[in-house]
Amino acid sequence: QVQLVESGGGLVQPGGSLRLSCVASGFTFTQYSMNWYRQAPRKERELVAGITPGGKPLNTADSVKGRFTISRDNDKNTIYLQMNSLEPEDTAVYYCNAARGAEYYWGQGTQVTVSS
Repeated sequence: QVQLVESGGGLVQPGGSLRLSCVASGFTFTQYSMNWYRQAPRKERELVAGITPGGKPLNTADSVKGRFTISRDNDKNTIYLQMNSLEPEDTAVYYCNAARGAEYYWGQGTQVTVSS
């Protein structure tokens, strides 16, 4: 059974930092690109950042470049999203995604709220 379990979300003040984690199981982690998406209220889900099976960062949303960093630990079947200099506009549910060709899986999401 495929599982993607996100954690690390929460409430943070503007300018603060959070690190999200996503632990994967039930599939061959090292064969999948991994991605972080987010969906803000009343907006479509958007790609935040991606990373290749070997750990090379893929496309990153312009809105988070220089602030967010994606990484993965293939020994732990885990990806991370380090988020710095958070802004209220970063408030959203953040989703972990595993992708290989037309095959993909989603986590349940973790809420990030940036507010003073």
